[in-house]
Amino acid sequence: MNILPKYGLLQFRNAARIYSKSIIESLQLFKEETKSLKVSLFFSYKHDELEELDSAINFLKGFDVLIYADYLLLDQNTPENPSKATDKQIQQKTEEKIKGNKKFIFLATENAINSKRCKWELRYANTQKPKDHIAIFPIREDYTDYGGAEYLQKFPYIQKSETNPEGYDVKSPNGNVIELGTWLAS
Repeated sequence: MNILPKYGLLQFRNAARIYSKSIIESLQLFKEETKSLKVSLFFSYKHDELEELDSAINFLKGFDVLIYADYLLLDQNTPENPSKATDKQIQQKTEEKIKGNKKFIFLATENAINSKRCKWELRYANTQKPKDHIAIFPIREDYTDYGGAEYLQKFPYIQKSETNPEGYDVKSPNGNVIELGTWLAS
């Protein structure tokens, strides 16, 4: 798997947002902007990795997508330690959103691949969507592979293009490669 470096992802945040805005302000601005965009996707991420989330959203914004990422941390009404009933409601809403969005992208940071919730979202998406509508967005501090996460290799993943130095592709486990914008629109 062609791992993207974390510093490369963070460049998209820095290029798209003014430094005077906090990550929370940036994400709230994004929520307001997305209402007029087209292709819908569910974005799975580790909830305490807001800088990575903001950077990935700014990266994907260039592809005219409507991104759903459950902004639990931005919702003032969500308790810090939800009850079982609240947790069940969150799970049901997540299931609806995964089903309701055309594509599913998993921001695969080292912490996210070890998160029970992120693993559950990926497994659930795998039962609801064709594999070619799911993509892993692999991000690491270095270029090494993820140890113990072989299950990720079953899915297509986003990589830097091998033919276009400025572009990004989605590579399937069978070796087929499609330009990221084309994959998002398909």
